[in-house]
Amino acid sequence: MNPITMAGEPGPGGLILVVEDDPLILEFLCEILQEEGFAVEPQISADAATLYLEENADKISLLLTDITMPGKRNGADLANDFGDRWPEKPIMIMSGFETPETSGVRHEVSFIKKPWALGQLLDCVEGALKSRTAP
Repeated sequence: MNPITMAGEPGPGGLILVVEDDPLILEFLCEILQEEGFAVEPQISADAATLYLEENADKISLLLTDITMPGKRNGADLANDFGDRWPEKPIMIMSGFETPETSGVRHEVSFIKKPWALGQLLDCVEGALKSRTAP
């Protein structure tokens, strides 16, 4: 899969780091968010997202991650590290199997259960972005 990125400056919601191990869901999520005017950075795993954050964390306005994924780290690990390092930035978690509580997420997050409806997803993203104001 080719990464879907938006050229130019991030939109009004900033840049959303989208982490999902299913390539079709990742592509669909990115297309939905781009159609709503958001800039997205797709990553296929928590491990890849961690590497991306090391160089680009200042660009990210929202972390949107699935919990269950292959690799050394899962979405809960990523959310905990992200919340520890950038507590002013919002986190949104999606999962069809776990909740933030059952997976060990320590930070306040917005949560949406899979499968979600389009309107639910967009409402959750908007709510997460409004939940914290970066300085």
